Amino acid sequence: MHDAYAVLRIRDYRLFIITRFFTTIAFQMQGLIVAWQVYELTRDPLQLGLIGLAEALPFIAVALYAGHVADLHNRKRVILLFVLLFLSGTMILLAFTHWSTLLYALFGILPIYIVVAFSGIARAFMYPSFIALMAQLVPRQLYANASTWNSTVWHTAAITGPAIGGLIYGFFGARIAYFTVIFFISLGIILLSAVKKYPVPPVREKETLYHRLSSGIRFVFGNQVLLGSMTLDMFAVLFGGATAMLPVFAGEILHVGPQGLGFLRAAPMAGAVITSLWLAYNPPAKRAGNWLFIAVTGFGISIICFALSKNFYLSLALLLFSGMFDNISVIIRATAMQLITPDEMRGRVASVNSIFVGSSNEIGSFESGVAAKIMGLVPSVIFGGAMTVMVVGITAKITPMLRRLDLTKYG
Repeated sequence: MHDAYAVLRIRDYRLFIITRFFTTIAFQMQGLIVAWQVYELTRDPLQLGLIGLAEALPFIAVALYAGHVADLHNRKRVILLFVLLFLSGTMILLAFTHWSTLLYALFGILPIYIVVAFSGIARAFMYPSFIALMAQLVPRQLYANASTWNSTVWHTAAITGPAIGGLIYGFFGARIAYFTVIFFISLGIILLSAVKKYPVPPVREKETLYHRLSSGIRFVFGNQVLLGSMTLDMFAVLFGGATAMLPVFAGEILHVGPQGLGFLRAAPMAGAVITSLWLAYNPPAKRAGNWLFIAVTGFGISIICFALSKNFYLSLALLLFSGMFDNISVIIRATAMQLITPDEMRGRVASVNSIFVGSSNEIGSFESGVAAKIMGLVPSVIFGGAMTVMVVGITAKITPMLRRLDLTKYG
């Protein structure tokens, strides 16, 4: 009988996902605070897109090396080190906010972009270490269960973060909001410190640095299931994400301010949590490939409908559906990656996945800003959703192994 709560009985896994909960709240809060600050200072959608580019470029630049580090060094220590780097960036943003009038007059919003760039580096190192550490905390037969609960907790935090961030920013201002971010990051550091130390998997001593950095790429490109699922998700996020433009929707179309922005940012995550809880009892293993393509198609259609909505509550509902569909693909891809990847390569394969999917969030933000500048806000989001649906059709045609994916065969 399927036990939906099996991994939650493992002490270190509980500490792990609670750590992810608090750090994700902090990351999501900071993303919202920065986006609204930039929007208030510039009123320019392109500047919102540049936030994503400022994070994506350094992220991509170090991602492969970050995966190498995750496979070579203690993963818990790597996470702690780069969470501290992120915390330092938050403190700098707090200082910028305190002296914003003077610093903005001297440098514009360049200091914000610089901090965002260092946040991208921190996230690049944290992600593969988080994924690799999670696989060490649970037995292989619980990988799907662990991925589902990891996604549930992450998305619950991603709901909570924007909601808290928007409300605190709207009622108390940016400085109190940044202090709250620091509080949640500190909680995450304390909890992760309580996780036991796990040994690093053995490595081949004769491998050169170049071979180790490139081996993750070769592994992914040699596996149609991994390559197809990552490519599908990458283009869906690249074209279909409307998150970067939500401050403009909140301010100019729906007229709900930073408080409403917090709920708009949280809505996709709420949908993802609903899906995660359902999938904890009904994992999409048998016909995973078909579910993957259906989910990404539903995501693209939800984004198109969101672009056409002028009602706040309808927009919330459509973003909720987009999160529900998106999380099906997230869980399928994460489970396949855990089952297919050898333990000694988890960090490097996760780093390749982060380049495909993680950085596409930020590059997608840049694409959204450029498209909104050229085409207008609503047409650009409709275009993105339509491109997502088109990518589904192309990927389904050229990846037959992904269409036939059955996760039960990897046991």
